[in-house]
This record gives sequence, C-alpha cells and structure tokens, in this order.
Amino acid sequence: MHTSRNDDAAGTREERFERGMAVLTSVDGEAGRRVVEGLADIHPELAHQIVAWGFGEIYSRPGLPPRDRQLVTLGMLTALGGCEPQLEVHLNAALNVGLTPTEITEALLHSAAYCGFPKALNATFVARRVFGERGLLPVGEH
Repeated sequence: MHTSRNDDAAGTREERFERGMAVLTSVDGEAGRRVVEGLADIHPELAHQIVAWGFGEIYSRPGLPPRDRQLVTLGMLTALGGCEPQLEVHLNAALNVGLTPTEITEALLHSAAYCGFPKALNATFVARRVFGERGLLPVGEH
C-alpha cells in the first residue's frame, strides 16, 4: 500500500494540524492563535508546520510535561537572543502551564551563566512586561 507524503503513522496532514492546534491552544492560548493567524497572508505553510509539527508532533510528546517544555523553550529563546516576540508568547505559555514568575526569573538568571548577561537581561525585561500585563509584579525576593 502506498502512503502519500501527507499521510503517515502520525495521521493525516489535517489530523496532525488539529492535534497541534489543540496543544497550541492549551499551552499558548490566544497568543499562539495570533501567531498562526499572522502568517496566513504571507506564509500559511509555515503556520501549518508550526502547528502540525511543532505542536502536533513535538509539544504533544509524552516525555516531558508542558511546564518543563516551556522551561527548555525559555532557555533556548534566551540563548538565541533576538527572539523577543517569541519569548513573549512563551513566557505567557509558561505561566499558562503553571510556572511561577519566580521560577521563570530564576531560569532566566540561570541562563546568564550559559549565554551571558545581555541575553538574560533582554529576556528578563520581556518577562517584566509580560508579568506586568498579567498583574504579577512584584515577583518577590530572590
């Protein structure tokens, strides 16, 4: 039996997208939807791949709980630098899946040892904005 490029053991292209959209919505909420919608006019295939592969295949894997996946994501986006819009989305996602502002700021401090103070500072300033928008300032003593 021949299987097309769009059909495999993980389901059809549409099934992967639906699974990914459910995960994206549960983790990122409206912010994730806005990212996908923002790509609709310029690159709908990129939006599809973010949802179907990124969330339908990767984020939906059982090996790490969502809060741990968000910690990894925050560390990677901080280390990359220049990803502040995506960092903002994932800071909100981290809060959505149960990370506290203190846990997040501690992870950002920890990242300074590996990727430097400038990147950790940039990420922390994005976190301050997100926490402020959500009424979560002050974070507390460290």
